[in-house]
Amino acid sequence: MYELLKEIMKPLSVSGREESVRRVIEKAVEPYVDEVYTDALGNLIAHKRGGEGSQKLMLAAHMDEIGFFVTDIDDKGMIHFSNAGGIRFDTTAYSEVVFENGTRGILVGNDDASSFSLDTCYVDIGAKTRSEAAKKVKTGDTFAVASNIRRLPGGRLVGRPFDDRIGCAILVEAAKRADVSPYDVYYVFTVQEEVGCRGSRTAAYAIMPDIAIAVDITKTGDTPGAPKMAVKLGGGAGIKIKDNSVICDPALVDKMIEVAKARGAKYQLEILTMGGTDTSSMQAAGAGCSAGCISIPTRYAHTPLEMIDWGDVNACLELTIGMIEG
Repeated sequence: MYELLKEIMKPLSVSGREESVRRVIEKAVEPYVDEVYTDALGNLIAHKRGGEGSQKLMLAAHMDEIGFFVTDIDDKGMIHFSNAGGIRFDTTAYSEVVFENGTRGILVGNDDASSFSLDTCYVDIGAKTRSEAAKKVKTGDTFAVASNIRRLPGGRLVGRPFDDRIGCAILVEAAKRADVSPYDVYYVFTVQEEVGCRGSRTAAYAIMPDIAIAVDITKTGDTPGAPKMAVKLGGGAGIKIKDNSVICDPALVDKMIEVAKARGAKYQLEILTMGGTDTSSMQAAGAGCSAGCISIPTRYAHTPLEMIDWGDVNACLELTIGMIEG
């Protein structure tokens, strides 16, 4: 799955511009399902048909990443922008960025800035004038911190955007490895999660699942100054109880614990005191459904150097397969 993850992480895929990564995922998942299609908003839906009368199980991982839209080019050729999703400018300043057409630059802060924000940062692509920069970049173009991935000792990986390409890789691998399922299974690779869980909302309204499970990253509480939470890197799959946007179905949480134990998958219970995932929008679609989330513990989320543990990834994969197989 590591090679698959590397391929999925390569394409630039800022919210609303997920075409490139969608093509990669579609090619990867197509052999393991009965049909693959893209809906009006851009969600990629891979459907593995169940028997007549089967309950619908929707699994969702988002394809989009946080990033930026170009808003203006000034007289000196500097690029100004708006954000797409939650950007931590203190960690993003002085990072290499890449645009849709491959142009590269550096996101930097004003020399006199005491802190970094949308108003005090800009991108330098090496252009000397507005007209020179405009040959490479135009208003509306998207860009993000350059993708990267590398191994660290102890089974740790560092890079970006693990949020949420690691979830996408888990769903593709689960589709490949899962045995016969009692469900009508929909693997949904969603768009625009980082700007309000928009893709999962429309997909869930179309599918109307009986059970919905998001596979996404979560924070950890095991670093200096981190929020107090029980999740730690290397502690296994996160089974979400709640976050700021959702309270998961207690019966589904219990089922996940049961499946994790049965498959020998290490797990930990997660309560996140900030943020949310596609779980909330799927839970509330139509008349609602039983909803939960399998979380990949991630240090330094929404920074240029996120960190995950490969043992946690495998635990999340085992739990996902177990939920598919019923």
